[in-house]
Amino acid sequence: MSETERETMDYDVVIVGAGPAGLSAAIRLRQLDPDLSVVVLEKGSEVGAHIVSGAVIDPSGLAALIPDWKERGAPLATPVRRDQFYVLGAGGAMRLPNLMMPPLMSNHGCYIASLGNLCRWMAEQAEELGVEIFPGMACSELVYGADGEVRGVVAGEFGRQADGTPGPSYEPGMVLNGKYVFLSEGVRGSLARQVIAKYALDADCDVPKFGLGMKEIWEIAPDRHREGTVTHTMGWPLGSNAGGGSFIYHMENNQVCVGFVVHLNYENPYLSPYMEFQRFKHHPMVAELLKGGKRVAYGARAISEGGLQSIPQTAFPGGVLLGCSAGLINVPRIKGIHNAMQSGKAAAEAAQEAIAAGRAGDALTAYDAALREGPVGRDLKPVRNVKPLWSRYGLIGGLAAGGIDMWAGSILGWNPFGTLKHGKTDAEATGLAAKFAPIDYPRPDGRLSFDRLTNVSFSMTNHAEGQPCHLKLADPDIPVKVNLPQYAGPSARYCPAGVYEFVGEEGAEPRFVINFQNCVHCKTCDIKDPSQNITWTVPQGGDGPNYPNM
Repeated sequence: MSETERETMDYDVVIVGAGPAGLSAAIRLRQLDPDLSVVVLEKGSEVGAHIVSGAVIDPSGLAALIPDWKERGAPLATPVRRDQFYVLGAGGAMRLPNLMMPPLMSNHGCYIASLGNLCRWMAEQAEELGVEIFPGMACSELVYGADGEVRGVVAGEFGRQADGTPGPSYEPGMVLNGKYVFLSEGVRGSLARQVIAKYALDADCDVPKFGLGMKEIWEIAPDRHREGTVTHTMGWPLGSNAGGGSFIYHMENNQVCVGFVVHLNYENPYLSPYMEFQRFKHHPMVAELLKGGKRVAYGARAISEGGLQSIPQTAFPGGVLLGCSAGLINVPRIKGIHNAMQSGKAAAEAAQEAIAAGRAGDALTAYDAALREGPVGRDLKPVRNVKPLWSRYGLIGGLAAGGIDMWAGSILGWNPFGTLKHGKTDAEATGLAAKFAPIDYPRPDGRLSFDRLTNVSFSMTNHAEGQPCHLKLADPDIPVKVNLPQYAGPSARYCPAGVYEFVGEEGAEPRFVINFQNCVHCKTCDIKDPSQNITWTVPQGGDGPNYPNM
């Protein structure tokens, strides 16, 4: 810990992140023992501020946590009424019969909802139980105990100047200590990365894999809206350039969530995930749906895609990893909220038992075992080969082989391919620019497709001026001297918010510019940079996206 003097507060459990995993843990802790002191620290300006609307939610995790969620008024009001799966070509679409899909791909019993609003509701449930929730409190530093265990976090530091020194209005924040610290920061969390490295939690698992998910919320004409309809597509415009696909969810109030996922193990450094998303909306099927509509929100975030074989050890001395910090997404279903909730519940049960026994600061190995052997492990095991099969065999081969593997895994409890490895990291998968041709993307038309900076304004992202850049370069020379000549400067394209650019004046060497105020906290740069030269860290609390309540 740094030598800055700070006030200290002690709790039984400190939880970093007010997403579904962290809030589930807080609720379960107080359900089990109302005398436990529990605090949740959220870096967003409010609970849900960093969660863009629109998700298909499997309610199994919520039901396990709060069985009477319907009676309590949980904001899950739109049941899925229709599932559609398409393979797209440039000018047409082929619908896949639902009977072809393994049963686990069905969204029957799921709900289309705003995850942000669900988290706000869960925060209310937690506070009614006596949980303390502090929004606008970014956790910038871990605090360690005498035996090397995680003891707490530093939260709420404000007022550092661009060079990192304390400014005139500097506030040092506080140290919040706990008998256990739960990290539920989402994908590629900065504190989670530190504990994974410090305790070698990934020594026995496969490499992590990720996708970039981008999402827009649209208000469309009532005669085009089909509340409760869920559509997934594969194929165009990505083709053989990258794996991925789209999702379209018809929510309430004539709104649709239009999303696009690009697997980040693509080779061509000229590929722009954002521009592929914008091009997708010009497909005749999508363009007709959105015709005359209005985009009202935009956001992006990385998605964990490694599956079961990429989950690190989730318990470490003094704490645990929850939800997407551990990588619990079911990739083919594009669902992880239910698993996040189950992880929070399991961690709470392990911590409560440990505290009742007088323990503190040890590794909650019972949690790691419950995660792998319980509902989360059972959900992820049948689909563990979908991602590596797609990576190896492409769309058609991967779809066929993955379908066979999922059918066998879900029906027989046996996967014919065993457990496949992922191979390279997403950064290592990036190819040299000399092996590829640049991609000429159509210019956004301002009606269906939009330039990045215009769309970023619809994320309501904001970062206070004068603070240090939260995107750290290990070597400031690498972007221009390595990444630009070898990989054609891919950060200018893989970032969905226009944070990075190479600026060149005639006769001068190009400059690498980081427009960190544009950052929507997706963390793609931390994952995809081929030189692994960029580290995403938290800016001061309350900064970043402020997604609307929808």
